[in-house]
Amino acid sequence: MLIKPEDSLKNVFQDIKHELNRGVLDKKHPFRFLILSSQGIEGVESRYVVLRKVKEDLTLTVFADYRTTKIQHIKTNPKVALLFYHPVKRIQIRIQAEVIVHFNNEVTEDFWQNVQGEGRKAYHSKLAPGKEIDNPNQGHDWHENMTGQGYFCVLELKPVEIEALQLNGLEHLRAKFDFLEGSWIGKWLVP
Repeated sequence: MLIKPEDSLKNVFQDIKHELNRGVLDKKHPFRFLILSSQGIEGVESRYVVLRKVKEDLTLTVFADYRTTKIQHIKTNPKVALLFYHPVKRIQIRIQAEVIVHFNNEVTEDFWQNVQGEGRKAYHSKLAPGKEIDNPNQGHDWHENMTGQGYFCVLELKPVEIEALQLNGLEHLRAKFDFLEGSWIGKWLVP
């Protein structure tokens, strides 16, 4: 368990921050992969993404191909929902966030330096992700010249609301934190 009834809201918030940071530092941590949901034309669409960075202000960073439908959705509506789950600690973290999309700028240049080797191919495919193809091999066709960032983009997810649900039989615990006037305000909720 991450949250206990005797914990203060301040400690709960610090524990959440710690676990999010562990998701970046430990490749086996369950928070490494999160579900990102955005509003699409046909409704809500969800997909797993990889957590790449957590800033002190809790801005989360993930990478994407600029040609994906999620980028089109986010450009139309920059509000997204994030979902994390830790099966051992039995805690669910939900985050409402606003997204800033970075493409071909200083932010992408800084992060691109850390994308190594074969990982760079993901952003240099000849065809856009999600495009219909005749056979699976067509999805593995990359530009021969892979200099530059290709279609690499960085999503900065700025949380405005964080909710934690600690599962514990009939005694679940739930806390919510809202970002108001430059600081995080917490409260307990009925689970």
